[in-house]
Amino acid sequence: MKLLAGFAAFAVGLVVVGCGGTDSEGAMVNVYVAAPLCSGAKAELAAHGATVGHFTVAVRCLAPSERADGGVDLATVGSNSRRATADSSAVAALEPPGPATKFSRAILGSAEIPLVTSASAQKGMERILTAVESAGDSGVRGSVLTALS
Repeated sequence: MKLLAGFAAFAVGLVVVGCGGTDSEGAMVNVYVAAPLCSGAKAELAAHGATVGHFTVAVRCLAPSERADGGVDLATVGSNSRRATADSSAVAALEPPGPATKFSRAILGSAEIPLVTSASAQKGMERILTAVESAGDSGVRGSVLTALS
């Protein structure tokens, strides 16, 4: 019984730590990028440097959601968006303008992850990196959301 109570207290502590407070200097934050923009986003991050403000930024490439007939695979769009929402270190997503954005924006918005739409990976990443750089050491996701809104 004491073991169960100890585990419950530990789990509550993890939830409290994960729900805000300060973000450690040098903490890793992730930007989720649609497949067509991924190589350009990685190149922009390499040119800029991964250390941005108080944080280390990583680009996470998402699965392609475009179908061969020119349509969009909504199951993949949903899966990609949920991948970002499940990541507590996700601070933004980047994808090109198109029909998928209305679906991904709704899912990402539920987790307060901003979606930047840009045909240019370089310009989209510049916006995101500027927002991360301006974030303080507390609540980086919220700061990035505010900066990009």
